[in-house]
Amino acid sequence: MKQVTTGAGLRLALEEANSLGRRRVLVPTMGALHRGHLALVKRAREEAGPDGIVVVSLFVNPIQFDRGADLDAYPRPLESDLAHCQAAGVDVLFAPDVAEMYHPDRSVTVSETCLSRGLCGATRPGHFDGVCTVVLKLFLLSACHAAVFGEKDFQQLAVIRRMVRDLDVPVEILAFPTVREPDGLAMSSRNVRLTPDHRADAPRIHRALMQSARLTDVAAILDAARKEITASTFARIDYLELVDAGTLQPITSLSHPALLAAAVFYGDVRLIDHVLVLPIIC
Repeated sequence: MKQVTTGAGLRLALEEANSLGRRRVLVPTMGALHRGHLALVKRAREEAGPDGIVVVSLFVNPIQFDRGADLDAYPRPLESDLAHCQAAGVDVLFAPDVAEMYHPDRSVTVSETCLSRGLCGATRPGHFDGVCTVVLKLFLLSACHAAVFGEKDFQQLAVIRRMVRDLDVPVEILAFPTVREPDGLAMSSRNVRLTPDHRADAPRIHRALMQSARLTDVAAILDAARKEITASTFARIDYLELVDAGTLQPITSLSHPALLAAAVFYGDVRLIDHVLVLPIIC
């Protein structure tokens, strides 16, 4: 595995692959790798094929954080991440620092103005501008043919797909289902920051969404999910919404596939999850 820390180093590491036309598949991450990330890497290897190149980026992107405390507390176990990547058969690991990724006088940001307005976009101002900007930079630096993203960050996936479509970015976006712990908690790098009590309680988020999604009325779905989550003495809802799965806009009836999505704080740790809600066709 080649490890590089600069854009020039990444291009040099991929120079031969580029000249030979070998398929390059990117897995963008912020590190603190867990089993969910490694599933993305496995999917990338399948997509790249035996002669292709799998590139993993490790970069805690400061411009997508809306809270400085969250950025400061984000786990950065570099040595463990390197070992995981080596064992997973990653070909090139790109681990730049902030100064390498952003000029001190940077003045260009990529914005999406429709899909990013609600959900996490409403409660985390500027978050998706930061996501779009760093992802586009990673696409350009790696010249990847495809990139793999987890469906846990459903809105992020939708926003990136829209960016690729609207800007004619020649990258295929591949989605991978949410990877969960045995008790249903969606895997996240932030989970390691949960206290034992919070960790024991956090699976109620997925349980609340799954149970509520069986109902057929929008108001009833939201009410049932809210009651289950707020029954906890630890959980604090950041948002709980039912939106159209395609447009991510709020809905009043279940006439199309919908997304029941929540962001919940446990202390200062913010967890997100969602389930799809399908309309009942009589």
